[in-house]
Amino acid sequence: MKESFNADSPPAPAALAAKVRTLAPSMTRSMQRVAEAVAGDPAGCAALTVTGLAELTGTSEATVVRTARLLGYPGYRDLRLALAGLAAHQQSGRAPAVTADIAVDDPIADVVTKLAYDEQQTLADTAAGLDTVQLGAAVAAAATARRIDIYGVGASSLVGQDLAQKLLRIGLIAHAHMDPHLAVTNAVQLRSGDVAIAITHSGSTGDVIEPLRVAFDRGATTVAITGRPDGPVSQYADHVLTTSTARESELRPAAMSSRTSQLLVVDCLFIGVAQRTYETAAPALSASYEALAHRHTPRSR
Repeated sequence: MKESFNADSPPAPAALAAKVRTLAPSMTRSMQRVAEAVAGDPAGCAALTVTGLAELTGTSEATVVRTARLLGYPGYRDLRLALAGLAAHQQSGRAPAVTADIAVDDPIADVVTKLAYDEQQTLADTAAGLDTVQLGAAVAAAATARRIDIYGVGASSLVGQDLAQKLLRIGLIAHAHMDPHLAVTNAVQLRSGDVAIAITHSGSTGDVIEPLRVAFDRGATTVAITGRPDGPVSQYADHVLTTSTARESELRPAAMSSRTSQLLVVDCLFIGVAQRTYETAAPALSASYEALAHRHTPRSR
């Protein structure tokens, strides 16, 4: 597993919980135990030495340090400081603990409450973990692109369609491809100055990775919107935009929870492009509103 960290700017306490939720599924089982421990009891873990946390989780000191580095901290000392900050946030009520999974016999009122909390947490986690430098670079490329191709399957294809129709309404040429064969044949036509965007929560969806690889090889600027920044899709992405997701459960599959964070990233990307192309985007958007208004108004005979 590739391990990396940014010693100059480790994640803020508010972003720690988001990072744990995002990266835990791709960790080794021993590293997951460490991650689950610090996420479940940040105050308790902040009081432990590296040896103490290793003993608590049944792992080794080296595993604890590797987990800290994977989460973005130079060492365990820095992780302990972040855990103390996260614990303070939780005690102040600004970072409530994760709610229980939805049960099959939950009253509908409880379902609404739990889903609302999970959606809010997913959005907060995604915002906290989103690399704005990468986002800005993706915005700059899309704003000047000759053409924008978007790839996604399943629930991610719906997000791709949402982005494409938004971009079309501000006058850009954008296409969302759900058919993997059409996606590849269209990717062959891309070149430098074009943009290809892959949307895949797992980061390993072959039908999405292949057209992105082709676009990458053809010289297009490539963007991956994914919940697994260390996944295969990132090999062919010039810019990676990481999404978070609520915990998957029997009644809340990953495809459902990941859509929320993907839509937030898509909206951020779209607004950034609209800002950069405002002189042309604003009239185009007004024209589309006017055209739709006329369509909804009954014509007199």
